[in-house]
Amino acid sequence: MDDSTPSPQIVPPDRKSFLRLATGILAGGSGLLAQIACGDDGSTGLRLGQDPGPVSTGDGESGPCSVNEDEIFQGAVRDGIPALSDPSTSAAEDPDLDFLEPDDRVIGLAGGAGALAVPLNILWWHEIVNTRLDGRRIAVTHCPLTGSSLVFDTEAADADFGVSGLLYQNNLIMYDRVDGESLWPQMLRRAACGPLRGTPFTMIPSVEMSWARWRTLYPASQVVTSETGFSRSYRTYPYGGYDVKDSDQLLFPLSDRIDPRRPPKERVLGIADRAPTVAFPFGWLEDLGGVAAVNDQHRVVLWDEEGQAAMAYQRTLDGQTLGFEVEAGRVVDRETGSTWRVDGLAVAGPLEGRRLAPIAEAYVAYWFAWAAFHPDTFVMGEE
Repeated sequence: MDDSTPSPQIVPPDRKSFLRLATGILAGGSGLLAQIACGDDGSTGLRLGQDPGPVSTGDGESGPCSVNEDEIFQGAVRDGIPALSDPSTSAAEDPDLDFLEPDDRVIGLAGGAGALAVPLNILWWHEIVNTRLDGRRIAVTHCPLTGSSLVFDTEAADADFGVSGLLYQNNLIMYDRVDGESLWPQMLRRAACGPLRGTPFTMIPSVEMSWARWRTLYPASQVVTSETGFSRSYRTYPYGGYDVKDSDQLLFPLSDRIDPRRPPKERVLGIADRAPTVAFPFGWLEDLGGVAAVNDQHRVVLWDEEGQAAMAYQRTLDGQTLGFEVEAGRVVDRETGSTWRVDGLAVAGPLEGRRLAPIAEAYVAYWFAWAAFHPDTFVMGEE
């Protein structure tokens, strides 16, 4: 990039240059541009890089925000990307799930009443799935621009979420359909604007992994299907080459330059349960082997290369702190010799059938986005 080309990481941007950049990135995803540019109600949609002006809280007045409003950008009209509510599901072995390939990724949830998988193929086009887990209202969310997958307890927040069309640090901003006014940046994990400003989310633990691996671990799982009521190409990633790991091309500005410590769009498992936050890069975890266990003072991160999955858990079970290691290709704890898998379940040994407590504030995102929200994060594997 020469000096005459605006950097996609600097604020303020050149709006026309950002439109050209975004259009170039999405050249292979023209279907998304067409679908969003004319919403399902016929409204005009995508406004790549456009400054939305004063941030509306829904009542026509500008509301106070806890983030810099100059760093909020408009990507689409409200509900131009339609969130789903209580979509249809089917069994994991249903032959009609032909829109899913083995390496496609899903957000997996294991509840007391069963397991649920929400494919990223669905979330690329809808970003939010409002549904139920064990009778509790939840929102399963994924932002394609930041690669971030988080699940929230919407019953605790008394909220129901739609896609606002606004973005902060390239990240999805949800709006609350209940009060119609509050705005919730996904990775901020709390309301940033409107009457509920500052209200935190209660997070629900989830694991992002390949569809094939999830189906092996949970053969009786339910999975959200492509029968959404919308005409979308759920086999197609609609953002062209945007997700290439080393690519520094973004659709909207960041408040600072991309942190150079890892490739911009490398997936990391970030843990935000306390300060300082910690990021576990997938590339570093892959170097540890097919399965891995990384012990921290109070938690352990389990890695499964086959499923390209990582998740963090509390190391204490029944008052005993366990230490984990890899032995003959299996993750075992030193205290009992039990064997553990990436979803925190013991599958052999004295603790068979027991589960480690997952850290709800651990989730997967692209490195550039995690660092933008957590600039002081500690990166595992970095000197």
